[in-house]
Amino acid sequence: MDSQENTLGQEKTEERLNVAPADNGAQGDGDTAKTDNAEDTSAANETAETPSAEIDSSEQKKVYKSKKEVVERLKEIARGGDAPKKDEVDYLKTAFYKLHFAEREADMKAYVEAGGDPANYKVVPDADEEEFKAEMNVIKEKRAKIFLEQEQEKQANLKKKLDIIEKIKAMITSPDEANKSYQEFKKLQQEWKDIKLVPAEKANELWRNYQLYVEQYYDLLKLNSEAREYDFKKNLEIKTRLCEAAEKLADESDVISAFHQLQKLHQEYRETGPVAKELREEIWARFKAASTVINKRHQQHFEELRSKEEDNLTRKTALCERVEEIAKAEIKNAAEWDKKTKEIIAVQAEWKTIGFAPQKMNVKIFERFRAACDDFFGKKAEYFKSMKQQFSENAEKKKALVEQAQALQDSTDWKATSDKLIALQKEWKTIGMVPKKLGDKLWNDFLAACNHFFDARNSANAGTRNEERANLEKKRSIIEQLNALAEQPEDDIQEKVRELIDEYNSVGHVPFKEKDKLYKEYHNILDKLYKELNVSTARRRLDKFRSNLKNVAEKGGDALDNERARLMRRYEALRQEIQTYENNIGFLNASSKKGNSLIDEMNRKVQKLKDDMNLVREKIKAIDAENN
Repeated sequence: MDSQENTLGQEKTEERLNVAPADNGAQGDGDTAKTDNAEDTSAANETAETPSAEIDSSEQKKVYKSKKEVVERLKEIARGGDAPKKDEVDYLKTAFYKLHFAEREADMKAYVEAGGDPANYKVVPDADEEEFKAEMNVIKEKRAKIFLEQEQEKQANLKKKLDIIEKIKAMITSPDEANKSYQEFKKLQQEWKDIKLVPAEKANELWRNYQLYVEQYYDLLKLNSEAREYDFKKNLEIKTRLCEAAEKLADESDVISAFHQLQKLHQEYRETGPVAKELREEIWARFKAASTVINKRHQQHFEELRSKEEDNLTRKTALCERVEEIAKAEIKNAAEWDKKTKEIIAVQAEWKTIGFAPQKMNVKIFERFRAACDDFFGKKAEYFKSMKQQFSENAEKKKALVEQAQALQDSTDWKATSDKLIALQKEWKTIGMVPKKLGDKLWNDFLAACNHFFDARNSANAGTRNEERANLEKKRSIIEQLNALAEQPEDDIQEKVRELIDEYNSVGHVPFKEKDKLYKEYHNILDKLYKELNVSTARRRLDKFRSNLKNVAEKGGDALDNERARLMRRYEALRQEIQTYENNIGFLNASSKKGNSLIDEMNRKVQKLKDDMNLVREKIKAIDAENN
């Protein structure tokens, strides 16, 4: 019974792996059968080390360039006569969605580059995806139907094999009965070979009983040796051919193909009867040696593949974690969104360079990566949707200022209108950004209205030009005196500088075209003098403020408190204005390639506002010190 149990264990392994071991020795005498069965058990163990599932068909190796190709292949599988292979169907699913999401990303990128708003981008229903899902449902139903049919077929095959065992059992009542039924016995053996799948849980007992009664039949068989020798010779020719075929597989470049060809050779070897007793060990050793070469190559191939897939999974998991970390971060401005978007796109590009992960994790890791990317871009869309709303509000405010300026542009009330327009200009600066194209138009309209009024006012005030020329000469004279002080310092230079500054400030307007040049000359010499005196402009202004505090305090009442409250309001207004400019600078960095000069100008304004804010803070401290 030991030999029968070995054969039984081997048959169970074959059901699980679909790998057939070598010669069972079922048709020899009892001792021979035991020897062959022991060899066959080692064959089963050797084959059992190899994987049972892999992507090996030409269709699964194919690189699909379009979703249409994938769908067409699915249609072939759905409508074909063969059972759908799970590995290939999974591969097709992965290939389809890889192409599907690549198309979606490209479409969204093109939409944004064409000026579209990411927040308004909508995913258009994909007819290919609907067709893909429909074909997948057909395949799912087909596989369920085939599975049911196979289970029914296994039950029918079980019944047939049980009937064959009962018939052989009836032939072993006596040697004479065995001799008379030899031809029927051979026919039953062929029928047994032709019957394939049976329920796995019954395979063990079924094969053991079959082996037992076949051995008993041969024990009773008393045919002449010529018939036995003929069977042995014929079986030897078949097994020799199978050995040669197995040995040639060592030169097969396609490891997967060689392995599957070997399985067919094993099945044929198993179904071939015994050879002469003295040749059995030799022929089996030859076939086993050829099989070992192929099995080791196959095993090494999949160990390398599994190692590579595990490495791919590790790399893809790291990329998922990077995107998830970026998506969780709090991003506050457009420049930061632009920076993080470039990081995400770089990660997506790296993802595409990495091969498949293990089959059980390949779809899951892709879905995790896609979910993280969708989370990031969803949050980005929400941010820009909110920004778009802010832009819209800012545009309405600026449109209102344009309308007010245009309503004032023809006024001849020069002083009052000038004040109003200057107030509008100041208000304009407090309003945030709008989209560049609209912003440029609004600014040009606003500027045109202001220029229209001021040009008219200047024309009307042409008589004041002589006075402005005289003022220009006075201011130039003061500048020359300041230059002289810088070249030949005197003892009480600081006091003289202050007197000249007061005199300069008391002089009225100068011609508009000369204003900027004169301003630059004046402040250049002041900067030089203050540098030499080691006194900053801010310090000068602060000193003057402190010297005036006593006059304010002398007014009595709440004069100092009122002044402090005014400064606090000024401080808060400056702080908010700085914040507005910094937000706008961040947006310009993200959205404009031509905004460098504007950004530089805004940075200079921000620095000046910060200096003003620091001066206001020092003035508040001076008031607090005076109160104390």
